[in-house]
Amino acid sequence: MKLLKKLTAAAVSALLMLCPGAVQATGEVPVKDSIKVDKIEFNNPDFIRGMDVSSVVSLEKAGVTFKTGGGEAEDLLKILSDSGVNYIRVRVWNDPFDSSGNGYGGGNNDLETAAEIGKRAADNGMKLLVDFHYSDFWADPGKQKAPKEWSNLTVTQKEQKLYDYTLSSLNYLKDNGADVGMVQVGNETNNGIAGEFEQKNMAKMFSAGSKAVRDFDRNALVALHFTNPEKTGMVKYLADFLNKYKVDYDVYATSYYPYWHGSLSNLTSVLSYVADTYGKYTMVAETSYANTLADTDGHANTVSEYNNNTGSDLLWDFTPQGQADEVRSVMAAVNDVPNGKGLGVFYWEGAWITVGDTTGKSGSSYTKQYNKNKALWESAGCGWASSFSADFDPNDAGKYYGGSAVDNQAFFSPDGKALPSLNVFGNVITGSITDDYILGDVNGDGTVTISDATEIQRYIAKIKDFTPIQRVSADFNLDGKINISDATSLQHFLVRVF
Repeated sequence: MKLLKKLTAAAVSALLMLCPGAVQATGEVPVKDSIKVDKIEFNNPDFIRGMDVSSVVSLEKAGVTFKTGGGEAEDLLKILSDSGVNYIRVRVWNDPFDSSGNGYGGGNNDLETAAEIGKRAADNGMKLLVDFHYSDFWADPGKQKAPKEWSNLTVTQKEQKLYDYTLSSLNYLKDNGADVGMVQVGNETNNGIAGEFEQKNMAKMFSAGSKAVRDFDRNALVALHFTNPEKTGMVKYLADFLNKYKVDYDVYATSYYPYWHGSLSNLTSVLSYVADTYGKYTMVAETSYANTLADTDGHANTVSEYNNNTGSDLLWDFTPQGQADEVRSVMAAVNDVPNGKGLGVFYWEGAWITVGDTTGKSGSSYTKQYNKNKALWESAGCGWASSFSADFDPNDAGKYYGGSAVDNQAFFSPDGKALPSLNVFGNVITGSITDDYILGDVNGDGTVTISDATEIQRYIAKIKDFTPIQRVSADFNLDGKINISDATSLQHFLVRVF
């Protein structure tokens, strides 16, 4: 039988209209990507292309709806998976609520919230990185306050408490449907963890958490998370300290924000020290980049016209293309760590958008929208902190509480629609999708045959997943979805053409 060698979207649209009874095109024809992303030849076949979406449940409670690039409402976790994200990160706070049950904000990320996100990730084929802060609210180099319940424990008691809490929490997440692949024992723990600041006591906390992970699942990776890779000797100091105290772990993770943390070449260099000296995997646990300098929710942003928007290490424009360039470049820098020891990259809070767009508003209109947003930050916990956080952190969050500081660094527009930059997570595997793909050639053999219809059926039955190019090629009736009508349409077309 004659084989179809080249089938463009326009050709299929025309031919379908000439075939009586054929399924007609009802949506937009897939078009060339509006951003350009070059393929990366990954040295580690399991390279993580991850994202932290810890705020998603609180955003949804505030009324946010996420949409595909075509504008169709969809579960955020499915949108991410379809875009090439293969791992989800979620933070866990012990008790982010005051005595009256009011949430501290920042997503109110207790264990139950993490379990919901973990299950949704697993349902969409993604593993979970569990980010234990071992605190009731934000933990970072300047904040490592022990949870309220642990505040009066001795080091030995806290060591046991941390072990028990970690193990029971991981079992809870697993029992509720999460596929836990990696566990972070602490968050940005340069100077302390769980209220312990001496090296020997920090090592005890790390080791207790690590032992809990090993007892939970020997296949789950233990990650330790630090930051400030730009500081001379910092990574070496921390890795050497862990070795000195014989802390058991698999992955040395660092934050890397280009407006704070130096050059990409330095990032590769310091991570290579850990990999070469101690044989550990390395990764970036947090990175992000602005797609615009505009604010959309009335709360000041980390990157804006007036803040963190200049510097020799900011190599990209503040556009969706620049955002994609940053993600690809950080992935490439981690991939350059020798011997496949560059494990992956997680983008931080890539969906933390506004709960109400203030763009273009002024005067009373702006004030009205801002006040609506402020009420939602308080009630749903979807701002970086609520006023109730003064219960735990009176000197920072309790004073400066408010909305999202990274709404302009998300991969979604203010109305929840996916930006083209989100495709970077898949395009680093395939390269950007162009408009010369063969519509219907789902298996990529250069022809369109009945086997391609079979591939669509296997995808629908969840027997296999598709790359971004395959998903575009499989949308044979051009309605923006992949379902049985695409397989049927392709079969009808082949019968009529041949």
